[in-house]
Amino acid sequence: MSNFDGDAASFTATVEEEPPDVPLSTNLLPILSAPGDPEATPALPLGPAPHRSSHLIASPRTPRGNPLTRAFRRRFFPEVTDQEWNDWRWQARNRIRTLGQIERILELSDVERAAMVEGGSMLPVGVTPYYMSLVSRTDPNQPLRRTVIPTTHEFTRKRGEADDPLGEDGHSPVPGLVHRYPDRVLLLVHDFCSTYCRYCTRSRVVGHGDIAPSEARLEKALDYIRRTPTIRDVLLSGGDPLALSEERLDWVLGRLRAIPHVEFVRLGTKMPAVLPQRITPQLCRVLRKYHPLWMSLHFIHPDECTPEAYRACSRLADAGIPLGSQTVLLAGVNDDVATMKELVHRLLMMRVRPYYLYQCDPISGSSHFRTPVEKGLEIIEGLRGHTTGYAVPTFVIDAPGGGGKIPLQPNYVVGRDGDFLVLRNYEHREFRYPDPLP
Repeated sequence: MSNFDGDAASFTATVEEEPPDVPLSTNLLPILSAPGDPEATPALPLGPAPHRSSHLIASPRTPRGNPLTRAFRRRFFPEVTDQEWNDWRWQARNRIRTLGQIERILELSDVERAAMVEGGSMLPVGVTPYYMSLVSRTDPNQPLRRTVIPTTHEFTRKRGEADDPLGEDGHSPVPGLVHRYPDRVLLLVHDFCSTYCRYCTRSRVVGHGDIAPSEARLEKALDYIRRTPTIRDVLLSGGDPLALSEERLDWVLGRLRAIPHVEFVRLGTKMPAVLPQRITPQLCRVLRKYHPLWMSLHFIHPDECTPEAYRACSRLADAGIPLGSQTVLLAGVNDDVATMKELVHRLLMMRVRPYYLYQCDPISGSSHFRTPVEKGLEIIEGLRGHTTGYAVPTFVIDAPGGGGKIPLQPNYVVGRDGDFLVLRNYEHREFRYPDPLP
């Protein structure tokens, strides 16, 4: 438990201890510099909330970012230079983490403020200044705000929920490595994210410093991969692997690529959405050394598809990295056809292929985010045939207990009529396809 520096009193909540940026000669692989002293945080003046547009148009021709972010900077960070704002390390050091900082920016609801004061959630609070600029100052039900500001709903545990609903810990042969599928593994490089999503599947470990990016731990995981020739696919996650410096990421990717039977390397990241400044030319030069390399991005709402995110995805795509988006279906955030259609259209314009639509995992305290499974099927049916097939993700449930991803789709098979299969299309018209019985 750490003290939050508020305006009137101290409040307690769980926050993570971030590894310091130590020299390369040590055995700890650093992530980001430690956050600055909260007392040194730039003053956040109060005043009327800026006008908030419901749509942020992704365009590569906007040199200084979207209008919401520009207004936010003028109001809350007026002394910060363009060079500082666009420095991903500055963004990480100046993350908004305390009740005092949040209250200077947002008008908190009772359930939000109580959650910060009581600190009963498993997951720390942390939001980059950039991403906070996209959050509504006055509306606690705004989609992006719901996903990064805690509420007391997180304290309620419902039937079927669990701290580790996917059973990852039971499929971990060495610390920080999950081997659930025969030919692929999940390597957790660390447990740090620049912005914490309130519905995070790994909220039991993320942000608490339990998974350190030490060479000793990572070498144990790499040794397991070397000794298991059936592994051909490695997914780097955490935490966010792109929170590692270029030098450290180069170290990890280089050792993976030196293993002959590892054919396929993937990285899972939300950086293009929450910290697009991280996607630098230097980073892309490191990544492109290790093709074939694929990247799973995490976008959940059209308001994340800003000019900054557009540029970040363009840099990755120009580096030859195929991009797919893994979106979580969230109540009150993206659980309607219109919002999801706008999101997938914007993603395609950003050269990102909608890949998975996840039913929200039943982590402890997540019931306010979960929708009925039928809602996901309704959204897929509202996309299929009504837009390009490239825009339609696969709707999946990651089965509790380690069962893996199970795809779901609307039932387009009506039945049989003798030697014909009766099908229906997106317009609910029926068709007969010749399919003789043996």
